[in-house]
Amino acid sequence: MSVMDTALRESLKVLRLSGMLETLDARLAQAHGGELGHLDFLQVLCQDEITRRETVAFQRRLHRAKVEQQVTLEEFDFTASSKLPAAQIRDLAALRWLHAGESVILFGSVGVGKTHIAQALGHLAVRQGANVRFAKTSRIVAELAGGHADRTWDKRMRELIRPDVLILDDFAMRQMTAAQADDLYELVSERQGRSLIITSNRASSEWYPLFRNPVVAESLLDRLINTSHQVIMNGPSYRPNKRPRNPTDKNGTATAKDS
Repeated sequence: MSVMDTALRESLKVLRLSGMLETLDARLAQAHGGELGHLDFLQVLCQDEITRRETVAFQRRLHRAKVEQQVTLEEFDFTASSKLPAAQIRDLAALRWLHAGESVILFGSVGVGKTHIAQALGHLAVRQGANVRFAKTSRIVAELAGGHADRTWDKRMRELIRPDVLILDDFAMRQMTAAQADDLYELVSERQGRSLIITSNRASSEWYPLFRNPVVAESLLDRLINTSHQVIMNGPSYRPNKRPRNPTDKNGTATAKDS
């Protein structure tokens, strides 16, 4: 390594551009071989750093999203059922709803792929630079309840308001207490203009009895239902398609002993 190379490396560190060191040797070899001129060398090296920073930022946002699985829409098998609204889901992949501050509700029975689609839409949002948070609705309600107990409710609420997209999985699974309903109402109200993605096994008409206070129920659910893109996912369970196949079964179907 020449004195000039050493000085360049030290300068990059001082300028907080040390990421360029990952590709510096390769780019120097290209320059020495005549493949890159002076300006080309500088431009390519800068692009390497931009790409590296974008990759690091993407991985950081994906980690903060706390998704259960890092799945994508490209991985989803839309041929699993002819009843799946493939065109509607692919339209949502354009993320116009995100840029408009709108929400998405995915309805369907257990196993049809609602959580996969919710996380995949979140993954697309992360790719476009959005901050995303995924959680079971029961977990969110528990977090806010804990905030009342230790006086950190405001802080916890701010953390849930901050993401560009908040994914509430398994919404309306069970009846809520008055305090839980109030917390959920505050969360939805404070997130006006910020997108939600909700998955639910119940039709929206079945949500109301789960809230003890009909006034809170009407206000909360009106904000959710009437301002969201609603996707009805019908069809058989998607999960058998994801189950590891038995290598001894030619048809890929598990036997009674294997199930």
